Amino acid sequence: MKAICAVLIVLFSFFSADKNIPVNKLDLKKYSGTWYSLYSIPTIFDKGSRETTTKYTLNKDGFYNVLTTYKKPNDEKVYSRNSKMFPAEDGNNGELQAQFIWPIKIDYWIIELADDYSYVVVGHPEHKFLFIMSRNQTMPKKTHDEIVARCKAKGYDVSKLTSQFKS
Repeated sequence: MKAICAVLIVLFSFFSADKNIPVNKLDLKKYSGTWYSLYSIPTIFDKGSRETTTKYTLNKDGFYNVLTTYKKPNDEKVYSRNSKMFPAEDGNNGELQAQFIWPIKIDYWIIELADDYSYVVVGHPEHKFLFIMSRNQTMPKKTHDEIVARCKAKGYDVSKLTSQFKS
């Protein structure tokens, strides 16, 4: 009997665990605009950057032109880079692909999105990076802590999160 209970507990925890999957619905127009990257497990393109801001502009072809601005450590100069972001073919879910260098595309999944589009959490299917972004340069501590806890439950190593903006 104990063995059966143990198996049921393991199965229940497996099926009820938070999954690292993209959101089902994404309004591409509402997602457009400026986002502040508050915390990140950076990609190779973002390591060492700070005060990162990303502007997504939906173009007539149905993908985003992306302008990212940032500062480097110990440097007040603002740098920028252009990239593209492509939505899934149905255009409704958060399974996007980023293109920093043609023709290479990388998975860029929106794994959490506030109902009012005030914050977004972007991740990778293999947990390679994570971005907690907001429409503002700050976020309430409670909201931050809750997001981080959910990211940890999804399998991200949240000890690697770095702050992008000064508190």
